[in-house]
Amino acid sequence: MTEKKIRVLVAKPGLDGHDRGAKVVARALRDAGMEVIYTGLRQTPEMIAEAALQEDVDVVGLSILSGAHMALTPRLLELLKINGQSHVKIFIGGIIPDEDLHRLKEMGVTGVYGPGASTEDIIRDVRLAVAG
Repeated sequence: MTEKKIRVLVAKPGLDGHDRGAKVVARALRDAGMEVIYTGLRQTPEMIAEAALQEDVDVVGLSILSGAHMALTPRLLELLKINGQSHVKIFIGGIIPDEDLHRLKEMGVTGVYGPGASTEDIIRDVRLAVAG
């Protein structure tokens, strides 16, 4: 019996149009053997939650450089809960002020990564979070 691959949805919520980091992380996760779905730019929390449900993902990775993480993240978490997907792990990468890190973790975000984060660390953390 083959082990189930970790399914990751990588999304760019909000109006931010810079997706280089999201694409780098998506490729690293794919190269590490995970199934990666990239939703593209300018996604709403509703679009991301629907894609997460349709794709039956284990993880949602958000790339947020716009500063809207404190508005977008709670809404996404609420929608995932409504969809019965409270088990889905949320990771955020981007420009996240230190003062928001604790609040994001309290909301239920599993990991937060800033510019220059190691893809090896992200891969390890995703695997550990899904393993349980």
